[in-house]
Amino acid sequence: MNTALFKFLNELKSNNNREWFQDNKKQYDILRNEFIEIVRQLIDRISAFDPEIAGLDAKNCIYRIYRDIRFSHNKTPYKTHFGAYMSGYGGRTSPYAGYYIHLEPGNSLLSGGVWCPPSPILKKLRKDIYDNMDEFVEIIENKDFKKTFPALEGEMLKRMPDGFPADSPYDYILKHKDFTVSSHKPEEYFYTDNWMDQAIEDFKKLYPFNRFLNYTVGDFFGKA
Repeated sequence: MNTALFKFLNELKSNNNREWFQDNKKQYDILRNEFIEIVRQLIDRISAFDPEIAGLDAKNCIYRIYRDIRFSHNKTPYKTHFGAYMSGYGGRTSPYAGYYIHLEPGNSLLSGGVWCPPSPILKKLRKDIYDNMDEFVEIIENKDFKKTFPALEGEMLKRMPDGFPADSPYDYILKHKDFTVSSHKPEEYFYTDNWMDQAIEDFKKLYPFNRFLNYTVGDFFGKA
């Protein structure tokens, strides 16, 4: 990957204002097009083992760099990362579990799962995980999976959600408000010639996790 992408993001972090961005818009457009090509290649390679990804338009997977500052205390106008979410049925807008790449100086990662689902889907995910806990635990505790994606991430409830036993040994799973995992990567990871090969191997490990979650999401939407 071109080191110019991280260099640009570093400079943007120090100059997060419209004047600087407009002065460097041409460079941003070049880097964005390069990122679109990276995502297109990832889609092609992920779809080899996850057919739901096949045919996705890379542009529909990439997030805008412009921040929505209407309800935020942070009024900086631009994100300081490049991100793309590759998931069936809509790309970045999809409610389904998918594959996420996040490029940011000091905070790059590969990730997957279902993030911030609406309450009805979250309730159904919890129930299906509870009803099939042995299968779910086998997936997230798999040695190869856990080496790359150590644990579920995100916000958790302080107490067990309604409808589940308070003394369940799986409270560390059922209290989650979403079901995602991440593999954090140093910037240098993306400078190696075979970084995409390594990323695809990581995403392959995510497939059983996403497939489990998507059975529930698909059933919710009548597509299972």
